[in-house]
Amino acid sequence: MNRVFIIAEIGINHNGDIDIAKKLIDGAAYAGCDAVKFQKRIIDEVYTKEDLDRPRESPWGTTNRQQKNGLEFNKKEYDVIDSYCEEKGIYWFASAWDIESQIFLRQYDLEYNKVASAMLTYRDLLEAIAFERKHTFISTGMSTMDEIRIATNIFKDANCSFELMHCNSTYPMKNEDANLNVIHTLRDAFECDVGYSGHETGRVVSIAAATLGATSIERHITLDRAMYGSDQAASIEIHEMSRLVEDIRTVEKVLGDKQKRVLNTEVPIKSKLRRHNF
Repeated sequence: MNRVFIIAEIGINHNGDIDIAKKLIDGAAYAGCDAVKFQKRIIDEVYTKEDLDRPRESPWGTTNRQQKNGLEFNKKEYDVIDSYCEEKGIYWFASAWDIESQIFLRQYDLEYNKVASAMLTYRDLLEAIAFERKHTFISTGMSTMDEIRIATNIFKDANCSFELMHCNSTYPMKNEDANLNVIHTLRDAFECDVGYSGHETGRVVSIAAATLGATSIERHITLDRAMYGSDQAASIEIHEMSRLVEDIRTVEKVLGDKQKRVLNTEVPIKSKLRRHNF
């Protein structure tokens, strides 16, 4: 089994606070994750004025616009994230929800891109991402096989490396809704690597995904699931992320390399117990 690429999805769980973001980066690095991921939006591009003007109580005010603006990082914060992740020796990247945000991210020397499930049918954005020819993780929540086929063809036509991520977009997801065998379905249908992006609350589904051969695992991470935020309840805390990484690395070891052999540790036992030979 190849090494699973493990992503700690910080998303908007930083609550607009760069110090919380740094603590989450610390936690992901401590847990042994390979990367952290954020989300980038230009608020007026992603949401309608009607949606932004509707009432919403939050720590930043009483409208949806105030809440969205309060959660959004800009260049000042991403400059800090870029240097801090380099210092901690962990990759970072972000899922852009609009073309302007994707162009914004190009100023950083990022190794990876991400297509959020909500953006899978946004052709112009997918073409802008594929144009960069960076390895791209494509989440497939809420998507039909035909929609996924169109999206993957965009990346194939651009000669851009990608892998799909099986995903259920409910927050939090019930374990019985995981349908992990879709990992095999996607791998067979699109002849590509397939990972898993999870929104469940525990570890067992993600461990099972690794056992089924998921090439990447992405989970939302939080300092405290009781914190303010729509994604916190579908996240895992740092101590549990650490245990998840350890579990996945154990899975990699126990699955082995598919080659049947007599191990050196078996030789003396074989000599003792095997009384008959062909």
